[in-house]
Amino acid sequence: MKHPGCWKMLTVAMCMALLGCLQAQELRGHVSVILLGATGDLARKYLWQGLFQLYLDEAGKDYSFSFHGAALTSTKQGQAFIAKVLESLSCPEDVAPDRCAELKGQFQRLSAYRHLATSEDYMALSKDIEAQVQHGGLREAGRIFYFSVPPFAYADIARNINSSCRPGPGAWLRVVLEKPFGHDHLSAQQLATELGGFFREEEMYRVDHYLGKQAVAQILPFRDQNRKALDGLWSRHHVERVEIIMKETVDAEGRTSFYEEYGVIRDVLQNHLTEVLTLVAMELPHNISSSESVLQHKLRAFRALRGLQKGSAVLGQYQAYSEQVRREQQKPDSFRSLTPTFAGVLVHMDNLRWEGVPFILMSGKALDERVGYVRILFRNQAYCVQNDEHWVADQSQCLPRQIVFYIGHGELGSPAVLVSRNLFRPSLPSESWKGLGARPGLRLFGRPLSDFYAYRPVREQDAYSVLISRIFHGRKDSFVTTENLLASWGFWTPLLDSLAHEVPRLYPGGAENGHLLDFEFSGAQLYFSQRQPERLVPGPGPAPMPSGFQVLKAKYRESPLISAWPEELIAKLADDIEATAVRAVRRFGTFHLALSGGSSPVPLFQQLATRHYGFPWAHTHLWLVDERCVPLWDPESNFQHLQTHLLQHVRVPYYNIHPMPVHLHQRLCAEEDQGAQTYASEISALVANSSFDLVLLGMGADGHTASLFPQSPSGLDGEQLVVLTESPSRPFQRMSLSLPLINRARKVAVLVMGRVKREITMLVSRVGHEPKKWPISGVLPSSGQLVWYMDYEAFLG
Repeated sequence: MKHPGCWKMLTVAMCMALLGCLQAQELRGHVSVILLGATGDLARKYLWQGLFQLYLDEAGKDYSFSFHGAALTSTKQGQAFIAKVLESLSCPEDVAPDRCAELKGQFQRLSAYRHLATSEDYMALSKDIEAQVQHGGLREAGRIFYFSVPPFAYADIARNINSSCRPGPGAWLRVVLEKPFGHDHLSAQQLATELGGFFREEEMYRVDHYLGKQAVAQILPFRDQNRKALDGLWSRHHVERVEIIMKETVDAEGRTSFYEEYGVIRDVLQNHLTEVLTLVAMELPHNISSSESVLQHKLRAFRALRGLQKGSAVLGQYQAYSEQVRREQQKPDSFRSLTPTFAGVLVHMDNLRWEGVPFILMSGKALDERVGYVRILFRNQAYCVQNDEHWVADQSQCLPRQIVFYIGHGELGSPAVLVSRNLFRPSLPSESWKGLGARPGLRLFGRPLSDFYAYRPVREQDAYSVLISRIFHGRKDSFVTTENLLASWGFWTPLLDSLAHEVPRLYPGGAENGHLLDFEFSGAQLYFSQRQPERLVPGPGPAPMPSGFQVLKAKYRESPLISAWPEELIAKLADDIEATAVRAVRRFGTFHLALSGGSSPVPLFQQLATRHYGFPWAHTHLWLVDERCVPLWDPESNFQHLQTHLLQHVRVPYYNIHPMPVHLHQRLCAEEDQGAQTYASEISALVANSSFDLVLLGMGADGHTASLFPQSPSGLDGEQLVVLTESPSRPFQRMSLSLPLINRARKVAVLVMGRVKREITMLVSRVGHEPKKWPISGVLPSSGQLVWYMDYEAFLG
């Protein structure tokens, strides 16, 4: 060896490096958990207990912890709140009281409150964490920021974390986000883009607490552990239907401000129940321990969901809801909410495994019981000669065959997995699931519990404890990725848009609901089993006067009908228009309203001008449905009526007012002036998809609507958006929106008033789709809603 000194130096260096590595490995990793919104209800009820459970599970292992409760509350108030919450924490039953007290004391010493508002506050927090790690001779493993705050606060907090409170190199960052994740596909995309500017996808953990429910979390492991038995059963050839249900007995009192914005579909079906659906329907990965593989298979399941139509859903609302909204949000006595508190939705998958199998998703408030479950019912083509008294659960093929993931509450009162004995004996991990003891007399889904192989968790855990543990261990498959989130909203948003103006069925609540909310399906359509009880005059005694008015709801030409005395009908229609306007502005930024002429809408214009101070006029575009070919200042001009009774009383930007161009080049409705084409071009340029948010129509005594008259040569079909027409009365020339354009609207309201309309009302109720003869019969929005508003004289004579 030519250079023994060099070899000796190299050997020493290698030993020193190896010793450094070993010392680094011996340093305990430190995890800082920052709970934002630490003084809120969610934190008080679930999150602090979940963090304590994490400490119980991990104490004495490879990591040390510090827990920082953060909020905008003052330091003194925050400290008092945290101290009270920490004192109320509990240990699992298998932890001895002395040991529990010791662990609680440790957790309390590791937990502190701090006021976090500015970037300087976040920078100070980061420095304190670094000092704690250095002082303790630790290495920083990572930081968890749990956002228990409203979504509007996300951006500012995310910016502060990204700029001032990220951990150093070698440590991970996990940011936990609570729903709602947007209101529709567009808002979800905007929120995802905003957060994506601060965090990488692998750093974000969107919580759907249903994924932490023990029965839900067991769906994939159950499918994996019973592959052999399920391979031949888990498909359209054997599954009759799948039910995914969440029923609540409580109502929305105290939460109506949230519920008015979201409703039951956004609150429950779009997230909780859809996530469960994907766990049932997705192809099973070869390795369910691979988060990446599980998430990819879930995304494929999302993309296989068949698009929903308006007929795919039934909606309900408990009767006290509107009154609760009026009381909590100081709404006028005439306010009537359209927000559904109950929904049933029929979903199908477009793939070979599930083609034709109905997935029924249902949730509601003020129902008869509190329960959640996933129920897979298998086809049964057996016939048994002996009567059911002689059927044996594990032998008879005539008994129902089903697998149930019982999420909780209800008759059982705990999570469970149930498998019919005539299917197979399932395999579940014995360390976490055990057999459910006998419950004589207990029946589930019409069968005694003894008909099932039944299992329950060895130790029950709340969903947040489960999910916080998985956040700590980096299990992304228990959370909602950006791709899956947007795929879900892409699936639900078209249905939500089509239902925005649908009148939900009223139900009394609780056991009194009876069979009122039962529904059936045929093909892709879902409908209530019972017809809505219709009472044209509520209660006994004389006909109601306006002072004792109730809105009467029925059906007219298979569309919702609202009938009342004239004054109350106009008030109801004005309220509905304002509610539609507010929703449209909230979703799209603008509201496009097309108004008809004539004398009937004048009281409506006056009502809107004098009683609706919250109307979003600054974001409203006003269009005309039709116009007489007279100068705009002429007393017979529809625009002049609009100007006199509405426009001069409200603040609509002048550039948002769109009169019909009937008077061009000092000529009235000359075809060569192309006024109709000009108006059509203006609509196409400003109105998305040429779909007005609301079109207000009337009905003439001859069945005409807008300025589309019987036997009109144009405007009843074809591709023209705006047409010139001829009226049988003066002034003869008119300009009108076409029937195809009207039917593109998201909502069409038809206002019919006066005894003179009684005869045409009766006649039109009996005719079919005959627009050439009765133009009003051709009004049927292709993807929107038609609502009839009739006073008693027009409806009842």
